[in-house]
Amino acid sequence: MNHRQPLVVVGDVLLDRDIDGTAERLAPDAPAPVVDVTGDRSRPGGAGLAAVLAAADGREVVLVTALGDDPASRTVRAALTPRVRLVELPLHGTLPEKIRVRADGRPLVRVDRGGGRPGEPDDAVRAVLRAAGTILVADYGRGTATAVRPYLAEAARRVPLVWDPHPRGDEPVPGARLATPNAAEARALAPGAAGSGPGRPTDVPGGLADGTGRDGTDRHGADAPAGTAGPRSAHGTHGEDTGPDTARAASPRTATGDDSLRAHGLRGAHLAGRWRAAGVAVTLGARGALLTRPGSDSPMLVPAPQMSGGDPCGAGDRFAAAAAAALADGALPEEAVQRAVTEAAGFVAAGGAGNPALWRGRPAAADRPARPDDPFALAAAVRARGGTVVATGGCFDLLHAGHVGLLENARRVGDCLIVCVNSDDSVHRLKGPGRPLNHQADRVRVLAGLGCVDAVAVFDEDTPEALLRTLRPDIWVKGGDYSVDALPEAAVLRRWGGQALVLPYLDGRSTTEIARRAARSRWWSGRPGRA
Repeated sequence: MNHRQPLVVVGDVLLDRDIDGTAERLAPDAPAPVVDVTGDRSRPGGAGLAAVLAAADGREVVLVTALGDDPASRTVRAALTPRVRLVELPLHGTLPEKIRVRADGRPLVRVDRGGGRPGEPDDAVRAVLRAAGTILVADYGRGTATAVRPYLAEAARRVPLVWDPHPRGDEPVPGARLATPNAAEARALAPGAAGSGPGRPTDVPGGLADGTGRDGTDRHGADAPAGTAGPRSAHGTHGEDTGPDTARAASPRTATGDDSLRAHGLRGAHLAGRWRAAGVAVTLGARGALLTRPGSDSPMLVPAPQMSGGDPCGAGDRFAAAAAAALADGALPEEAVQRAVTEAAGFVAAGGAGNPALWRGRPAAADRPARPDDPFALAAAVRARGGTVVATGGCFDLLHAGHVGLLENARRVGDCLIVCVNSDDSVHRLKGPGRPLNHQADRVRVLAGLGCVDAVAVFDEDTPEALLRTLRPDIWVKGGDYSVDALPEAAVLRRWGGQALVLPYLDGRSTTEIARRAARSRWWSGRPGRA
């Protein structure tokens, strides 16, 4: 990682405010619910959130944005100053503020206020852009990118530049290394590029939702319909209304237009050519992201990892920030998109922008958004939502039908399944010479590829008891004819109110027996005349 040159984020900052409460009665003077407030939280949104996420791994981040002296600007400035270096343009007017009111967890109303415009950049702004090692433009259509566009165009000729576009904002400057619209944004920005018309509903499954507009139409997904998650609602959407761009205001499940990979590839390639960008990554919900090149009909699909639940708020900014950070570290665009898909999916699983760890003090490595392969962060996120964490364990040296049946049944018990795997040294001590047959990294990869497994944790001891004390699952599952009371893990889980369960195991399946049969087969086939 190059810490000598900062990653510079350019864009419009918003103040996001979430008011939560309960609604159990109607107002006497109007047929409207009365919300009894139980929580009121404010945090930087827009480019401010993107900058905080970019700084989460300890790199130097500079945020170029417009701020004033209004209360919202002061709140944002106080929250950002410990995390990033601010270089400000003057703000004529007040900072945009998005106030979301939820009753019993359900969105009730959003109130918008403010809406100033940035003034002219000064020498400090120009100097920061000239010194940048990488630039991320988080455009929310409020004018910051427009105010510094000539300097961005010059920078794109010498350093990696990622542009997160907005239909009401400027087009990316020529030479951008990567642009990151979601599917709905690409439709709005390139209508007709795929040769399709309106009328076909777009089905966006949960995971990495693609169709919401900016602000729930929200770029960072805070107002996305319940159940959606992933790029721009897991990879989020921009935190702005689309105004006349009515296609962007549609629900992800009612957005119109051709949703085939071919259509998205054509739009992406069209935009890459029009913008003279090296690549355009169109985020595609649960399918991941599609990286396209100008004039190319061979896009690269990066599938999204399977995740369990989560909050998509902020995932679009996580995607763009992760891509910019990867390019800053010397990655190719293909590698940057792969990292961004993974980071955004993990960010959603950990609770998105609403994850309290993101805003506790100065970000540290332990507070980074969860990766999908981080079992501890996954367990914390599931517990925070009131879910049930299930764990099981074993060597899994030769994965067979008995293993798969057990894992599938274990996953049905709760809201996520974490598999605890013996390390190579642990397997060797338990099973003896010649074991494991498959190295630890291979066993972990095979398990992680199963749809029923949400995360994998490795332990080096003979039993997983120390790992369980850290992981603290609600349920420990074992397969076979064990007595629950005989399981040593049962006593460990009882310390925090957890329980152990024994599930049926498919008879006649054993790694040891499979290995013996394989050895006999090799001996038999090696005899003379048995070639």
